[in-house]
Amino acid sequence: MNYRRFGRKDWQVSEVGFGMWGMGEWTGRDDDESRRSLNRAVELGCTFFDTAWAYGSGRSERLLGELVRSHPQTRLYTATKIPPKNRKWPARPQDGLDDTYPPYHIREYTEKSLKNLGLDNLDLIQFHVWDDGWADDERWQRATDDLKREGLIRAVGLSLNRWEPENGLRALRTGMVDAVQVIYNIFDQAPEEALFPLCRELEIAVIARVPFDEGTLTGTLTLDSHWPRGDWRNSYFVPENLKTSVEHAEALRPLVPEGMTMPELALRFILANPDVSTVIPGMRKLYHVESNQTVSDGVPLDPDLIRQLRSHRWDRQPTAWSQ
Repeated sequence: MNYRRFGRKDWQVSEVGFGMWGMGEWTGRDDDESRRSLNRAVELGCTFFDTAWAYGSGRSERLLGELVRSHPQTRLYTATKIPPKNRKWPARPQDGLDDTYPPYHIREYTEKSLKNLGLDNLDLIQFHVWDDGWADDERWQRATDDLKREGLIRAVGLSLNRWEPENGLRALRTGMVDAVQVIYNIFDQAPEEALFPLCRELEIAVIARVPFDEGTLTGTLTLDSHWPRGDWRNSYFVPENLKTSVEHAEALRPLVPEGMTMPELALRFILANPDVSTVIPGMRKLYHVESNQTVSDGVPLDPDLIRQLRSHRWDRQPTAWSQ
């Protein structure tokens, strides 16, 4: 495992982290399987774990807390997220801070997360949704600064709305944000334009999420793909999105080098960008952990292949199904 600097916090975190959404509320989850996968990730050198209160109303957080307490000699970095008060994903421009993150709500859910984790403090607390209309509201700034001063958190982050990488730039310029989590992958290259240069300038850590485009970049989707009732993916891969997703994956397939899988290619593309501090693929099963973590081997992609992958950029606009 290779490690990277986490912005101005100067932490050294595993460049391949662990996304824990699937362990909280996706269909087919199994806590014992999740525990085995988490422990195997630690064995392979993973040190950055990203969860959220909303992932099973604390279920995923509790699993992370167990993991940290069971490895007292290993420095594991904990990141979680505060749900918006109105439970609206993504943030809507018409919603104000009182609807989403009033100061008492920020403290209440930070304390709830700490209780779920069974820890005295968190490395990173993130706003699970964000709209830059709140950037200059000093109330969220004072609330998070208080939590830092009290030693409950070490850093503050934003999780940006899907396909809105510039809807956070004003907040970053306040100096109150230590990390930003954004969708970045072979298709979603827009963060490179304005977000990454600003993060580089301000030494803000970048957490790359959704490296496989919710499954498109695994290369396993077909027009007949479906999931159990209640699974979030049914609401995301609506017919028009499923069709275009399969088409984009198939167009990419000829570029996958011999002996490499599409998921490996997807992760290596992200790791080729030094602006990324860590990438957090979702992993529930042991084979996911072992295949994803071992991509951190220092072997770079061929520059010519990276240039070819850039032509597969897929710019999309937020829709009713893209929450």
